[in-house]
Amino acid sequence: MQSLPKGNKKLLHAWAFYDWANSVYNLVISSAIFPIFYGALTILKDDEGNVLNDSVDFLGVEWNNDTLISYVTALAFLSVSILSPFLSGIADYVGNKKSFMKFFCYMGAVSCIGLFWFNLEHLWFGLLCYYLALIGFWGSIVFYNSYLPDIAFPNQQDRISAKGYSLGYIGSVILLLICLAMILMYDTFGFEDESLLTRLSFVLTGVWWIGFSQYTYYYLPQGNKKQKLTRNVVFNGFKELKQIWNKIKENTELKRYLYAFFMYSMAVQTIMLIATYFGIEELNWGEQDPTTGLIISILLIQLVAVLGATLTSRLSAKLGNINVLIGLNLIWIAICSFAYFVETPFQFYITAAFVGLVMGGIQSLSRSTYSKLLPENAVDTASYFSFYDVSEKIGIVIGMLSYGFIAQKTGSIRTTILFFIVFFVLGVIFLLRVPKQNVKNK
Repeated sequence: MQSLPKGNKKLLHAWAFYDWANSVYNLVISSAIFPIFYGALTILKDDEGNVLNDSVDFLGVEWNNDTLISYVTALAFLSVSILSPFLSGIADYVGNKKSFMKFFCYMGAVSCIGLFWFNLEHLWFGLLCYYLALIGFWGSIVFYNSYLPDIAFPNQQDRISAKGYSLGYIGSVILLLICLAMILMYDTFGFEDESLLTRLSFVLTGVWWIGFSQYTYYYLPQGNKKQKLTRNVVFNGFKELKQIWNKIKENTELKRYLYAFFMYSMAVQTIMLIATYFGIEELNWGEQDPTTGLIISILLIQLVAVLGATLTSRLSAKLGNINVLIGLNLIWIAICSFAYFVETPFQFYITAAFVGLVMGGIQSLSRSTYSKLLPENAVDTASYFSFYDVSEKIGIVIGMLSYGFIAQKTGSIRTTILFFIVFFVLGVIFLLRVPKQNVKNK
């Protein structure tokens, strides 16, 4: 079809709709059903809910279950960090940004379907699917994010970024409710337990992701430049990354913002990845079913996040992006301080509500703020966003490795919360140093 002009409403909606398609991975696989499934598979508890054994055998080595999944997660994010410069350079120069986005989307979705066969007997296969699904999700996000300055004008970017996150939260909640209904009504369908229907949730996630992404692909343009694929182009991403870093170093505003983003994003992303594991192992659920309780808390986060992303977008228009980001970081510090003492499901629900309120806001505003801080004449947007994504992923690698190490040494996730507070504080310090006198509507 004929390319739609920049700023076109149909084009903007099609771009934002990819969040609807791919956010089901982030909710079902990263945050909700898979962590609960993994915990049930790898943790042995007594009748009162106390953990008797949480170790698993993998490749002949005895692992703490939290440590194993955190290290696999860190390896996947490290892989994305290494791949991104290659891919972004190719996408910017060859002009096939959409093709790469499709490849990672389909790889991630098929790997989600592969999780249907996740079990302890073939643990290597399940962890491989988990690893590839994570790479697929975040690899596609590199190219998805890089489209933002190409398809939206600066005054549209905050709003359309927030719309994307909102669509993602709504779509993922719908699928999670469908999966939850299947799991809770397993006996209605004639099954002895919920295991099969839980694993079918992974299949539905992959099908949803592939199916709804077609609307986005129909309207998105291929890319910017069009050159032949040569050896220089393949390695050009690393050259461009270095060039972009040199440009960023000369841009005090952008450099200090990236320092801040690296610090607080490390904490935010790691918290979202481990929250369910914290609920499984650290809370006393009593007679309440932990699976239902955890999914309720995750649904609460997703629904409140829609409100949070919308409110943050409106506040940024009045107060400026940097000021709102500082406020969000301060709220995160308060949440972590409270979460350290959380022991009951009710306290966990309260924490979840506040996490939802600031989670969507800080993610959408961080993305749009970076987009608005890019040089106005920048055409290699995929490489700029590759730098942004590499910063985020390396932060997650550090966060997950730290989480896994602390879990292995202490046997408790709770201690890692204190670790995250430090990075939110550093994020605030760097944001305060962004020269606001040079910021317009940021």
